Amino acid sequence: MRALVCRILVLAAALAMFGADDTHAQFTARHPTAPVQPLQKDQPVYYQADSAEYDRNAGIVTLAGHVEIWQGQRVLRADKITYDRNTGVAAASGHVVLLDPDGQVLFADYAELSQGMKDGVLRNMRAQLAENGRLAANGARRTDARINELSRVIYSTCNACKANPNGPLEWDIRARSAVQDVDNKRIEYRDAVVDMFGFPVMYLPYFTHPDPSAKRASGLLVPSFGVSKYLGAFLQVPYYVVIDGATDATIAPIVGTQGVGALDLQVRHAFNNGTVTVNTSLGYDQNAAQYDLFATGQFAINDQWRWGFDIQRASSVDYIRDFHVPNMNDVLTSTIYLEGFGQGSYSRLDTQAYQGLVTSIVDAKLPYPIPRYEYSFVGQPDALGGRLSLDAGAFNVLRQIGPNTQRTSLSLNWERPFTGAEGDLWKLVLHLDSAAYNTHQLNNDPSWGAADTAGAAQAMPTVALELHWPWQRTTASGGSQVIEPIAQLIAAPQGSNYPIVRAPNGTPLFVNTLIPNEDSLDFLFTDANLFALNRFPGVDRLEGGPRANVGLHAAWYFSDGQQLDALIGQGYRTAPDPAFPVGSGLEDSVTDIVSHQTYVPNQYLDLTARERFDHNNLALRYVDALATVGPSWLRVAGGYLYTSYNPFSYYDTVPSGTLTGPPRNEISLNLNTGYGHWRFGGLVQRDLQLQKMIAAGATLTYEDECFIFSTNFFRRYTSIDNDNGATMLVFQITLKTVGTFGVSGM
Repeated sequence: MRALVCRILVLAAALAMFGADDTHAQFTARHPTAPVQPLQKDQPVYYQADSAEYDRNAGIVTLAGHVEIWQGQRVLRADKITYDRNTGVAAASGHVVLLDPDGQVLFADYAELSQGMKDGVLRNMRAQLAENGRLAANGARRTDARINELSRVIYSTCNACKANPNGPLEWDIRARSAVQDVDNKRIEYRDAVVDMFGFPVMYLPYFTHPDPSAKRASGLLVPSFGVSKYLGAFLQVPYYVVIDGATDATIAPIVGTQGVGALDLQVRHAFNNGTVTVNTSLGYDQNAAQYDLFATGQFAINDQWRWGFDIQRASSVDYIRDFHVPNMNDVLTSTIYLEGFGQGSYSRLDTQAYQGLVTSIVDAKLPYPIPRYEYSFVGQPDALGGRLSLDAGAFNVLRQIGPNTQRTSLSLNWERPFTGAEGDLWKLVLHLDSAAYNTHQLNNDPSWGAADTAGAAQAMPTVALELHWPWQRTTASGGSQVIEPIAQLIAAPQGSNYPIVRAPNGTPLFVNTLIPNEDSLDFLFTDANLFALNRFPGVDRLEGGPRANVGLHAAWYFSDGQQLDALIGQGYRTAPDPAFPVGSGLEDSVTDIVSHQTYVPNQYLDLTARERFDHNNLALRYVDALATVGPSWLRVAGGYLYTSYNPFSYYDTVPSGTLTGPPRNEISLNLNTGYGHWRFGGLVQRDLQLQKMIAAGATLTYEDECFIFSTNFFRRYTSIDNDNGATMLVFQITLKTVGTFGVSGM
């Protein structure tokens, strides 16, 4: 009975310590099983300890031995806890641990707490935060469980070295004082020093960063600084602003010593049915005011329809280049679209605008599809076992200089596969391509047509029968071999030859056709389109005439995992097709020979190559080869590309009918390796035809649980806006949960 009275008195004292009303007191020495509720004054208090004593005269309650006291979601543990009922202060000593409702854990050698453990002071305090964050201080004052004022504080997310636990951390922030704002999830430092491996590298009189548990918090981000060829020495100080629960922004001014500067603004907003991101900047560069705008958005209308936009504009390529704006391409593309998805169908209406960023691209010659519409449909198998599909479209292309074209097109396709008695696989195809045009300024680049204004139409019905006849056998070693003859017969009327009219001296004057060319300006004959019904990439140029294509596919699958796969093929037609230029490999009654090989002997080697050989003398006209070798932690890839002509220059002037220009002859080498926390990558690309480098680069990265260091080097030898190439060197140090420090040079 006496022990029971003592326990009740101890519990009553504990309840008083945490501010609970005696009339609502509940007593237990076991952990509660009911759901945990937010801390309230009338919540019950629970404790467990090896021993409990109560000095009635002094008003002192003493709990000793594995003491644990909890109320709601707040828990206090220690070797010994004494509570003075006269002062309302609880003193905890020996392995003190305080667990807060937000998940933060405080450790201390000694603590004095009051007001339900929400106020107090702690000696030799350590805090375990989210994302492996650790905070330690000689002393701490706790106010309402919301503000922790810290003295002689250190913060890091790094684990101590196992071999030398008392050694310096990879990085830490030391400060004379700091304040941890639990409500706003921020840590503010006064007289802070950033250490790297025990050596001070930066002093900051004031520094703040979000608590690691904060997903979004306003404040200064880590500045970037460095040296650039175009900016001189520069500094960028970004500031992040949380506007509301759906909107935030980043404001980043940048200044350089060469009299240039810019203000970058990025705003993000989430709607109920979509998102918008706007990234824009205003600056002074090349002795003029400059700007750029990159904005994207997408919104759902319902389950089948959505609309969106992607805007990319800039005042000049120099501004993009000088300030290292992302998305730097030869052309900036802006579009707004509406698209829908159905069962087997897709529909899209959009309009596009382009801006050239290199001197070789003339904006006045760029097309503006205003608007463009496309529709695709794939049906279900019909009663005959076939499947119908169609592609339809329409566009209105405008140019300041060049053809202005309105086009509607329709492609129908019906396929019926079936299997023969000997395992032979057949496919019957009925296909129709058709288009109608109305064109102004047809006699300009890139169509070079026969008239200024013209209306025209064309159609190409095609019937094709394709046979695949695979033969397989199993070898004695357990592998398998496959030999598969492939044949295709195509019946179609002769197509237009789009003849080129020449001057008496042989100079090409124009293409004698009223059909513009908007989507068939570039083509490449390989094994990938050997069996295509139209080897042109679009419908503005159509391949016609009776023809046949044959190929032989062979594969060897070894029991030890090796694989060897190859294909070789060629096409035949009843008459040459003048629609294709000389040198394309498709202009004669017999096409060039195309092939493809893949060899994978093991997990350490992968070889792939595609070739095209002249059908007259087997001269190599095209090759694209890639070899990847090495284990997963060291992969080396070497590539080789060769074409006998330059496909990018053919339509710059009136087509000559012959693909000319210096060959493309390039090699590339990539290396990627990783060991432990280290990663390295390298790139080299060289033009063998011109005997000059195209690009070279290397990256080196170290990353562990708290720290990232990366070095990026890239050298561009080609010119953008006649800048004769450029070199970039970037160093970045990331302190996880704090930010990234960057130094770059160019």
